Amino acid sequence: MVELWKEIPLWKKIFGALILGLIAGTTLGEYALMLKPLGTLFVNLIKMLIVPLVFVTLVTGIVSMDDLSKMKRIGLKTFALYLITTAIAISIGLGIGVIFEPGAGIALGSATAVTAKSAPGLIDTLLNIVTKNPMSSLANGNILQIIFFALMLGISINLAGEKAKHVKSFFVSFSEAMFKMTEIVIKFAPIGVFGLMAWVSASYGMDVLLSLGKVILCVYLGCILHVLITMGGGIAFFAKLNPKNFFKGIIGAQSVAFTTTSSSGTLPITTENVVNNLGVSKPVASFVLPLGATINMDGTALYQGVCAVFVAQAFGIHLDFSQYMMIILTSTLASIGTAGVPGAGLIMLSLVLTTVGLPLEGIAIIAGIDRILDMARTSVNVTGDAMVSLLIAKSENELNENVYNSQKAFIEDEIEVETEKVHI
Repeated sequence: MVELWKEIPLWKKIFGALILGLIAGTTLGEYALMLKPLGTLFVNLIKMLIVPLVFVTLVTGIVSMDDLSKMKRIGLKTFALYLITTAIAISIGLGIGVIFEPGAGIALGSATAVTAKSAPGLIDTLLNIVTKNPMSSLANGNILQIIFFALMLGISINLAGEKAKHVKSFFVSFSEAMFKMTEIVIKFAPIGVFGLMAWVSASYGMDVLLSLGKVILCVYLGCILHVLITMGGGIAFFAKLNPKNFFKGIIGAQSVAFTTTSSSGTLPITTENVVNNLGVSKPVASFVLPLGATINMDGTALYQGVCAVFVAQAFGIHLDFSQYMMIILTSTLASIGTAGVPGAGLIMLSLVLTTVGLPLEGIAIIAGIDRILDMARTSVNVTGDAMVSLLIAKSENELNENVYNSQKAFIEDEIEVETEKVHI
């Protein structure tokens, strides 16, 4: 029985826990409320990870770029494009959430009396990013200040060079330990989801389940719009290239990303498609794509926008303009620190909810359909990596436009071979 349990994929365990929790809540009634501590324990474990995980992984991501002097120009362009497209993605997600109202009518807040924390103005928020006391920021969990300090520390370690090699090694080792701890915590997700969903369904009924379909539709619609308008438009207007060739050239990577839900696992296929089908030079692809797999999370950011609005609406919390700006800013900056981590979508969502004072119990509602959402957002993440590599190569005159314009649509047999390579 234990071996059989180990063989079941995590996403199936979580989805099964969601269904069982809903069944338990509706059948056991008020007795199911006793299961809530299981969910509370999982939420506390998630909270425990946030500060050290963001801080350490962000510092490690910065210090991993050794040759900054040689790739300074490309690096700045890459960072700027990744952050801009991520900000656009989260804005689209928020817009779709506001327009379609996936959480409207659920009224979870009527039983919990949840209230939003007052958010400071946008100018004050930007000024407060610079921390006066990093230790205090870490202790208090001020995410924006932690991100800023981590960026400054990572850059300083690189500038110090050989003198800071032991500090660099420490953070690399520390990040590996945090990855492992995150792995452990995520394994408890089915238990936590079961406990929270049993409590939710016992307290509020089956309206929550009916609302999840609307969340899925909103996320997928947002992903499609972002890919076609932002990415396709960027290639057409900035690179002056036909976006149809771009989508033909990377559909192999998109397919693998959709089925494996792993940007890192798709990286070999993405690199092959970008170099051989799009004509991007190997040096540009080798720098931009791995960096994108680490910090570029367009699809995940868009998902944060939809889910944050969903949770706010479900708990009856009104978000003002400054809170929407906080969500955009936090999601954009946090994408650097949480990408590549198992369960990154849920970790990043917890950051967003914490920043604007939304209840973390909303994570359990989203977790049950996270795999379905992950398929779409991973495909968008990989597409964004490829688009940025193309724009960088074009700006650096390292794009072979003959290859780009002559490449043909993919062949299904090639996709099957590529998928087999990934599994191997």
